[in-house]
Amino acid sequence: MGTFRAICILIVFLTITILCIPVQWLAVKLHLPWRRGFPHHYHRIVCRLIGVRVTMLGEPVQDQGVLMAVNHTGWLDIPVLSACARVSFISKAEVVNWPLFGLLARLQRTIFISRGDKTKMIQDRDRIRERLVKGDALVIFPEGTSTDGNRVLEFKSAFLSAAELPIGEDADKHVRHALVQPVSIAYVALHGMPMGRENRPFFAWYGDMELVPHLWEAFELGPIDVVVEFHKPLTVDEAGGRKELAALAEAAVRDGVARALSGAHLEQPAHHDEALEEALAEQDKEEAA
Repeated sequence: MGTFRAICILIVFLTITILCIPVQWLAVKLHLPWRRGFPHHYHRIVCRLIGVRVTMLGEPVQDQGVLMAVNHTGWLDIPVLSACARVSFISKAEVVNWPLFGLLARLQRTIFISRGDKTKMIQDRDRIRERLVKGDALVIFPEGTSTDGNRVLEFKSAFLSAAELPIGEDADKHVRHALVQPVSIAYVALHGMPMGRENRPFFAWYGDMELVPHLWEAFELGPIDVVVEFHKPLTVDEAGGRKELAALAEAAVRDGVARALSGAHLEQPAHHDEALEEALAEQDKEEAA
């Protein structure tokens, strides 16, 4: 049954994706307002197709530029986060050359950053600043790698250097920096049953795992439950510096993952999709106008 399920999911996934690619390509090419929202709706469909049930806690920042600092478990984080809010990603440059997924990343207006080339790094920072000024929500994974989903690694402050970039002025003419919103993701249940440490790596993509076999395995295994918590936004000014900001963001994410894995999230009120969709629809209307 697992193989049959995976085959059906793969066929539907490819069909939907092939139909959506030209739509989003046109939106990006012509700078149409709904280029931000289309990937959100696409990934909501993908999550339902795969059987990912998302419990969303807190409110994602969507009305101004924000860096979302998120713990990283693997490829599944991308559709999950995008299904929760209108986001783009900051990714390593190698991803752009991946078959299909590189194209999907470009269509979601991913910013591909280069490591080791100082000139390109400065250009990358400028592109990030420009997108934040325009009000985009950019997801970054400050651990610098993915994990098995059972822990959170140290957040590297260098990944949050964009938080120090000036993006405007406040009412008192003081320099304004971008918000940084810590976001925690935890994979908590398989087929409705609590997911133990031994099962979580089936959905985590890390180390030297091959992508395609891992995708197939996730398709076969069945419905999973994910908890995504959007924590209180921070700024580098409030934190007192970039290193302090990274430490605060890491602590918030670590706490969120620990609570989700222990089941404590069940005591918190979940966010209603209807309210979020109404808010995003209003923003789409404003941008179109």
